[in-house]
Amino acid sequence: MSKEPFVVKTDAFYTISKWAKENPKLVAGITTKRGGISAKPYDSFNMGFHVGDKDTSVNLNRQSLASVLNMPLEKWVAAEQTHGNNIYSPNSEDAGKGSGNYYSSIKDTDGFLTGESNILLTMCYADCVPLYFLDRATGTIGLAHAGWKGTVLEIGPKMVGEFIAKGSTVSSIEVVIGPSICKDCYTVDDYVIDKVKKTLEDENNLPYNLKEEGQYNLDLKKLNQQLLIQSGLHSEQILTSSFCSSCHEEFFSYRRDGGETGRIMSFIGWKE
Repeated sequence: MSKEPFVVKTDAFYTISKWAKENPKLVAGITTKRGGISAKPYDSFNMGFHVGDKDTSVNLNRQSLASVLNMPLEKWVAAEQTHGNNIYSPNSEDAGKGSGNYYSSIKDTDGFLTGESNILLTMCYADCVPLYFLDRATGTIGLAHAGWKGTVLEIGPKMVGEFIAKGSTVSSIEVVIGPSICKDCYTVDDYVIDKVKKTLEDENNLPYNLKEEGQYNLDLKKLNQQLLIQSGLHSEQILTSSFCSSCHEEFFSYRRDGGETGRIMSFIGWKE
């Protein structure tokens, strides 16, 4: 589907419009870099504790978002993201981990899924791909962080497998691929492309093209979509954002900003 799934809620964040309309108690979206208090180069709505910003600034930014979402920080769950494919299922006992500091985050994790309400799953990004999951039938929700490493480790299909293990059927799962770096802004080398090739079944619809010798433009969103389809989903079950974290100035971008920058945050959770 070509329609942009994300709509502006405030200057500070976007929501997934289709899910919001169909599920009034579901909170799902992504922040921008606007409306916070962090100083340069993290200006201003930085959500990442691990990038060099003042913890007090990040805390105040997160508290501001928590207030608007009506999901208090003690209900958030955050991860120590390592560009892997480890998936964790948080419950009420995990609520608050990583929400007010980095050291208490769930260790070595790039995917969350839960069937519980009153828990806000969160992940941070600055070009990598946010993957949102919703099972229409059971209400199970999930969130994943897919940079190129997590993508070729097939965190998307692995998330689908975890949903099925928890009682979902493939036909009831919906996925939204969030704002992230676009093909024109993302150049990789032969090493990465060799990893990509090993994951793909369809060699006639490649998500990359040769830019110059040893350099390729890679469409990470398309690659994630293709891997999700290989795992059994139909294209109609996947919505993809057209927003590029590098092209669109309202997002933080590791590549555009030269590595010293803040982080936007994806989030999803059911209110009680």
